[in-house]
Parts: sequence; C-alpha cells; structure tokens
Amino acid sequence: MRDALPRLRTMGVAAVGISPDAPEQQKKFDEKHGLGFPLLSDADHKIAEAYGVWGEKKMYGKTFMGIVRSAFLIDAEGRVEGAWYKISPKETMPLVWGALAGRF
Repeated sequence: MRDALPRLRTMGVAAVGISPDAPEQQKKFDEKHGLGFPLLSDADHKIAEAYGVWGEKKMYGKTFMGIVRSAFLIDAEGRVEGAWYKISPKETMPLVWGALAGRF
C-alpha cells in the first residue's frame, strides 16, 4: 500500500489502516516501515467485528482471536465497493487496481 500512495493520491483515493494495536505501537510500526498513511486504533475490535475481520487464527499450534488481514475499497458515500479477505500484502494492490480500473 505504501508504494502505491502517490498513484492513489493522484486518483483522489486515501488509504487508512486499522488495527487493534494501541496508538503508541502503531506509531512505532509506522516509523519502522514508513507507511505514509494514518493508522487507526480499534482496541475493542468493534470495527473489525463490524467488517467481519475479527476471527480465529492459528499460529505455532495455538489458536487465538485476531485480525484476519483484509482490504476494503469504500467510496465517498461510505459504500463498500470491494472487499478482500485473507489476502497477503502482495495481493492487495493488484486487487485494488483491478477494482479501480476504468474509473479514472
């Protein structure tokens, strides 16, 4: 997403990240990776639940609740134009570009 920001901005598209991490943790993550877009804290995971991305995950044989990495394209009126669940960072922008194709 970070690398696509200049092109997104010329199209009038804004990027926002949301995670259950505290703002202090998000700031450190942003500083480390130079994201260039805002990160919003969803500590009580209400937004994640509303978008269906708070779910069961497994890692190293342990099961826990967490964010299912997803991306959403939301129009200026707040309508969800595209939703992609369980995607990798590499998959995100090709899917978004496909959804934006022909609009600009």
